[in-house]
Amino acid sequence: MGITIQTEAPPLRRDASWALRVGQSRVLLELVIRAFEDGATPEAIAQRYSTATLADIYATIAYYLRHREDIEAYLIEREQRAQQVRQRIEARQGDLADLRSRLLARRHTVPG
Repeated sequence: MGITIQTEAPPLRRDASWALRVGQSRVLLELVIRAFEDGATPEAIAQRYSTATLADIYATIAYYLRHREDIEAYLIEREQRAQQVRQRIEARQGDLADLRSRLLARRHTVPG
């Protein structure tokens, strides 16, 4: 009675925005990896992101552990892109502190 060893690709796919998703879920690779780095077990991660299967979570973590440098480079690139988006949004919105102050002042003057 033998077992056939099969090679499997990691359960990662790129979406339309080039983000890596786990399995057929919409769960981002970075969410799984950061949760794992924060000490969450694969079971806890699967409970947190119920659309991803436990097998896909384990396979994703295994892939990360075998290709740590590549995944870390991807995560750094994603964080840099997120920072660029934040900066563009902040530049368009301007300083919202004044708006917040006015809304809070109005909230305290409105009878209720």
